[in-house]
Amino acid sequence: MIYHLFEYLQQFDIPGGRLMRYLSFRAMLASVTAMLISLLVGKRIIDLLRRKQIGETIRDLGLEGQLQKKGTPTMGGVIIILAIVVSVLLFCNLRNVYVSLLLFTTLWCGGMGFADDYIKVFKHNKEGMSEKMKLILQVVLGFAIGLTVCYSPNIVVREKVADTSVYVSEHSDDVNVNSERLITSGQWKTEDVVKSTKTTLPFVKDHEFDYKILSPFKGKWGWYTKWAIYVLMIVLVITACSNGSNLTDGMDGLSAGTSAIVGVVLGILAWLSGNLIDSNYLNIMYIPGTGEVAIFMSAFVGALIGFLWYNSYPAQVFMGDTGSLTIGGIIGVGAILIRKELLLPVLCGIFFVESLSVLLQRGWFKYTKRKYGEGRRIFKMSPLHHHYQKEGIPALIQSPAHAIPEAKIVTRFWIVGIILAVATLALLKLR
Repeated sequence: MIYHLFEYLQQFDIPGGRLMRYLSFRAMLASVTAMLISLLVGKRIIDLLRRKQIGETIRDLGLEGQLQKKGTPTMGGVIIILAIVVSVLLFCNLRNVYVSLLLFTTLWCGGMGFADDYIKVFKHNKEGMSEKMKLILQVVLGFAIGLTVCYSPNIVVREKVADTSVYVSEHSDDVNVNSERLITSGQWKTEDVVKSTKTTLPFVKDHEFDYKILSPFKGKWGWYTKWAIYVLMIVLVITACSNGSNLTDGMDGLSAGTSAIVGVVLGILAWLSGNLIDSNYLNIMYIPGTGEVAIFMSAFVGALIGFLWYNSYPAQVFMGDTGSLTIGGIIGVGAILIRKELLLPVLCGIFFVESLSVLLQRGWFKYTKRKYGEGRRIFKMSPLHHHYQKEGIPALIQSPAHAIPEAKIVTRFWIVGIILAVATLALLKLR
């Protein structure tokens, strides 16, 4: 809203009115605003949750300090959602299709998580929403995003330009090169616009992979098939990220801190992809309009950092599924919109390993129960972060021999997340 107000005021030539055209300025404002909302409003929401006795119910799993968390206010994800939405509405270009999709994702996943937490807290059903219903809602979101990417005329990539200076001079009427970013103010030429199923992939020529390679057909059927494959990939990514974030939310500050690191990298990549010069230098696709994704991610990171003030060990509030499902959805959709979804196994390595540990544990337990009559474990407990808290449980992997304090586990996971984030950015130079 403030962005659009300043856009209107530009016609009156008010001093400082052009500041809102700068991505860096709006990104900083969005981040700080989201952080302040989380800090200031968060305290009141936590007090409200405590008065309403909306607390976490804890099952005794034999983990150190676990029972002390009983009654801690949950559903704190509403703090994150409120901080993100308000900041985005204030400082983003609301006409941008990428902002619209990310806002839709935030509200959709937030509503899904809120319903799940509501069933757990008020219906006293620890299982919450059924896994089948969660999966259906995640798949519906995936198809909504996928079909929009497929059919929206505003979601395009631009063919690479070998000589950026020549390109800019030829498009001087449409591009403002004096800004820190390149702002499209008019219509691009038809030959510049490409509806593409290409995405970013390291270690290959031009950093690009086209999903049409997976299509067994050519011609008209090939066109339909490649988009069908791309949409299915989008559904898979959103579902995996949402569930991965949900599984990671098991320790104070773990999911929020890890997700903030991921959000920083996605913001940087969105910034680079939306800048003609930087994307050309790094040899990655130029995607007009994704600079607004960088602002959204700034608000996302600010909200998470503010939430960490209350969620760090020992936590005063838990985000619940309201927060964890929303975080995963935003990360998945954000990566898809800037064509970086194939980098997620590295960037979101924590989510990936946490999810993999659960799948391996369940699969091995069922297999050994059929074969030996009793189930056996690979990890002492899954998801993986609980493995480091447990001791004295028969499992294939016994290291570490003794339980590690929760705060140390969380800090070490953050360090691993930072290493993976740096590795993801470094991959952009490998081809």
